[in-house]
Parts: sequence; structure tokens; C-alpha cells
Amino acid sequence: MSTELPAVVAEHIAAVNAFDTDRIVATFAPDAYINDNRREIWGTAAIRAFVAKEFAGDHVTMEVREVIDHYGDIIVRARFDGTYDKSNLPEELVMSSYFSIRGGKIVSLAVIFNQPSPY
Repeated sequence: MSTELPAVVAEHIAAVNAFDTDRIVATFAPDAYINDNRREIWGTAAIRAFVAKEFAGDHVTMEVREVIDHYGDIIVRARFDGTYDKSNLPEELVMSSYFSIRGGKIVSLAVIFNQPSPY
């Protein structure tokens, strides 16, 4: 199930780790959306504001742990770190990012802090 990162996802993660808002936004389609912490952020103008404050602004980094291609959608499990408020978070925060890609651009991204399943 593990796979290599598609080019746009690799660029997205490199841009996040460089705290480069313009590069991050350039990985998204104009009408893309992000679902982060149960918030929907639609379109590149809103994505730019979100990324500038909560990714580049909080110096978020992603250390990729696992990549899965699930029927063309890419799931990236990564350790997140940064200067954001870490209250009530585990010492090592690993979240899953679910990327949908069309035409070489990210059209949707859901970032979820999953819990282990009992099944």
C-alpha cells in the first residue's frame, strides 16, 4: 500500500516545511477546499489566509511517516510540529492528510487527528 508522493503533494509538503505561503497556495486548484479541525476553508483566497496564519505563521512542519495511494487519493501520515498551541495534544502529533488531486493540483485536503481503531 505504501507509495511515493505525487509531485504536487511533495511540493505541498516542501512548501509547508519552508513556511512559504505562495508555494503552498500554488499547489491548490482555484476552487479547492481544506477541512482542518472540522473547519471548511474554500477557494484560494481563504486558503491563503488560513495557510499564512496557521501553517506559515505557526511554523508548521511535516515529517512524513507513511504514504498510501488509496484508489488515487493520497493519504499522508506525518508528524506535525510548530509554534502553535500544543495544549491537550500528544507530545508527538501524527495526523493524516487526505489529498484528492485532479489535473496536477490539490482539489481537496482533509487533515485529521485520528485515533486508533479498536477493530
